[in-house]
Amino acid sequence: MALDKSTLLRYYKRKDVQDALVAQACDKEIGFRYGEGFGKRPDVLTYPRDALEVVMRGGTSFHASCELWKNPLALNNEMKRADQDALRSGWDLLLDIDCSAVEYSKICAELVCAFLTFCDCETFSVKFSGNKGFHIGIPFEAFPARLPTRNGELETKSLFPEAPRKIAFYVKENIKEALARKILEFEGGDISRVAAKVGLSVSEIIISLRNADGGAVGVLNVEKFLEIDTVLLSSRHLYRLAYSLHEKSGLLSLPLTVAQLKTFERNMASPDVLGTMLLGFMDRGAVRADSARRLLTSAYDFEVKFSLGSVDDMNEEIRNLREKEKKDLLQTVAIPVDFFPPCMKRISEGLEDGKKRALFCVMPYLGKIGWSREQIDVWVKDWNSRQREPLREVYLKGQFAHFVPGEKMGPNCEAEAYYKGIGVCHPDSFCHRIKNPANYSLFKFRMYEEQREELEKEEAKEIKRIENERKKTEREKRKGVKLQLEKMKEEKIEPEKVQQVKVQEENKVDETELVPHKKIFDE
Repeated sequence: MALDKSTLLRYYKRKDVQDALVAQACDKEIGFRYGEGFGKRPDVLTYPRDALEVVMRGGTSFHASCELWKNPLALNNEMKRADQDALRSGWDLLLDIDCSAVEYSKICAELVCAFLTFCDCETFSVKFSGNKGFHIGIPFEAFPARLPTRNGELETKSLFPEAPRKIAFYVKENIKEALARKILEFEGGDISRVAAKVGLSVSEIIISLRNADGGAVGVLNVEKFLEIDTVLLSSRHLYRLAYSLHEKSGLLSLPLTVAQLKTFERNMASPDVLGTMLLGFMDRGAVRADSARRLLTSAYDFEVKFSLGSVDDMNEEIRNLREKEKKDLLQTVAIPVDFFPPCMKRISEGLEDGKKRALFCVMPYLGKIGWSREQIDVWVKDWNSRQREPLREVYLKGQFAHFVPGEKMGPNCEAEAYYKGIGVCHPDSFCHRIKNPANYSLFKFRMYEEQREELEKEEAKEIKRIENERKKTEREKRKGVKLQLEKMKEEKIEPEKVQQVKVQEENKVDETELVPHKKIFDE
């Protein structure tokens, strides 16, 4: 569909389209595209009528920066990085999913939405890019104002483009296996059909790995033809605004609900079929503050598990990773109650209702944090005896009949019928970083152990320092005695007195030995 002047004017003269464009442009640098190139930058879009005037001057589409600026018009190409940082007031996360096959882009967009939901991120928007991809955006207001790190807190607004890149990488790494599987399922397992659609040979989109038996297994390498673009996340890079037309396809960049995404077809983005009820994109008025906290903190905690290299290197790293994961899941020491999460502490105090659901949560939880069957049995009996209406003994025996500590994980925090359903979910600041109560205790306990090891190392250093000082004092003392004896000989003092000085020094108790070493870490 050609974007001739009459088509552009007919579409952009719609008042609801103009309002939608202006709503997205607040505090952002705006770029107006005129066919093949952009007009002067920086620019802004303040009033609905401005959009139509741009089109009347030959404008074809509207683009905005991911960054929010105190004064976008103060930007210039000669600005130093520090000056840009001072002018930036925040940033929106914009994930650009791009593939030559729009069906694969849609599959990827669905998985990204599912993963963001899994990360408890409620405030995200989806839109068709206008050609073959999709944009997923999260407003800056959804992120916490500050990010706690080991080196102190950082202002989130200063983490551009580092934070968006980390989040994009975190999302991509967590969905890539499912993405490869879903694309193959879409094509009935026929890799050659995938290769034909993306314009590559089969050998280019396959990674050969070895299975447990040593045989070669072909794995679809999605990164060869589909990307969650991180180039877009560079400073002053622009993305196409929702309801802006695309010069090549003639389609509009159309916001969608997650449900609409599943049934989306490209013809739905034709400007001729656009309805009157326009969805917002990254609507700041609907943002729940801190709703993307877990996404941000998880992305910063995330480490790459292995990198692409030779087949042998990959298989070796995968094996090592699996062994490490097994060890990490094995908790052999029973974690004390001091490390229980808030929900488990509330269950421990006793409940009026929901005791059976609580028991269903507690038993696997205790098993995962290293408690033995005997310890769990004692805890459950003691807990039940303190209830106003205890559970029947026969019910408890039934629960223990096939119970194996550590075999299964209890319900996740998001399971509405359990922790929230029985009224024990009152999260603290650490809860937002985990998805299961067992992880809370495991992480907290391991952090404690790491801190304890560090303090014990410091104590050992202090003891060694004191010992070195004592030895140094002894050496200086012996040197002093030696000098004293030599002086006494020179002065021809009687041998009996010289021997007396020797004996006195040898029998003298070192006072430093009477002072116990200071304990740095108190058990």
